[in-house]
Amino acid sequence: MKPKTKGITAAVLGTALGAGGLAFVAMPASADDKPALPQVSAEDLVQSVVKAKPGAFDGTVKVSNDLGLPAVGNAVPGASALTMDSAHIFSDGAGKSRLAVTQGASQETVVHDGTTVWDYSSRTNTATKVTIPADVAKQKGAGSEKTADPVAASTELLAKVRESSTVSVDGTASVAGRAAYELVLTPKPAERTLLREIRVAVDSQTRMPLRVSVLSNGTATPALQVAFTQIEFTQQPADLFAFTPPKGAKVQEKTPTVDQQHKDLAEQAKQDTKIVGDGWDTVVTGKVPADALNAAPKQQSGREGRGANADPKALLERFAKKVSGTWGSGYLVTTKVGSAVLTDDGRFAAGAVPEQVLYEALGQK
Repeated sequence: MKPKTKGITAAVLGTALGAGGLAFVAMPASADDKPALPQVSAEDLVQSVVKAKPGAFDGTVKVSNDLGLPAVGNAVPGASALTMDSAHIFSDGAGKSRLAVTQGASQETVVHDGTTVWDYSSRTNTATKVTIPADVAKQKGAGSEKTADPVAASTELLAKVRESSTVSVDGTASVAGRAAYELVLTPKPAERTLLREIRVAVDSQTRMPLRVSVLSNGTATPALQVAFTQIEFTQQPADLFAFTPPKGAKVQEKTPTVDQQHKDLAEQAKQDTKIVGDGWDTVVTGKVPADALNAAPKQQSGREGRGANADPKALLERFAKKVSGTWGSGYLVTTKVGSAVLTDDGRFAAGAVPEQVLYEALGQK
């Protein structure tokens, strides 16, 4: 699999379908006059972002989006990540992080100290402690740090997607009170994609991405936007990255293990997954386990119980469009920045592309 393909799939498509990558969505932090900055070439700016090491920071992200997602509410796990009120991120610049996500009167806190991850929900007063195995902890980006940090996702996107893009610098902007360059990545003409461009506001001093905007075809405003509304580059107190459960909290402790059955399933999934195309119109195809579609609804706790009792087939009937073609029949889900098809026989195709590109990918042997 080509590196740029992985970047586009994970960072662009993942965003569109709420699977991770750019999870924090926000409006621009400021409409101040555009700052005057020294000229810089697009390639030099990209290189400086990829190589940048911003160090410790404390930042706040506000959240909103216009993805055109179905009104799934609490029916789908993870959908609430796109409607959070705000997120506060702390980083020591060396692998430790703290994320506090606010939704209404409740808050979820994730603390990663390099070897342990705590996940605490104020709504249920429950905390989960996950000890990261030593061999995993040594890997760059282990644990929740990458998920919690939109900067990491933005940097990876820039490093991968530029190969199939026209890259330019479109003036400057003021984001969270800091001067930034506006870097623009536009799909080359041969790319068949729902996306028109990706804009990244790059801090002029640290070269850290402060705002990422994803614009789709036929719209004037971003379908998805990531922006810091406040940020300070300064050393963070060590106690921020240590967590003590509040009095009375229910605590669960876990140490991730991978048994042979899970290894076999992971290997099978890897073999079943195929990349079709190259660039912005990349499509990921594969198969889902049969029991995943036929699973009976269950009542269980976890992540405040959201989505625990969802019936996969019922959700498809409710929120997806029934489609068919020479490739077979199934369900189509579309957003402004991506689409996905799940066939009746358990195959899937997904990408930041029009539905016809998905059908062509499904038809390939």
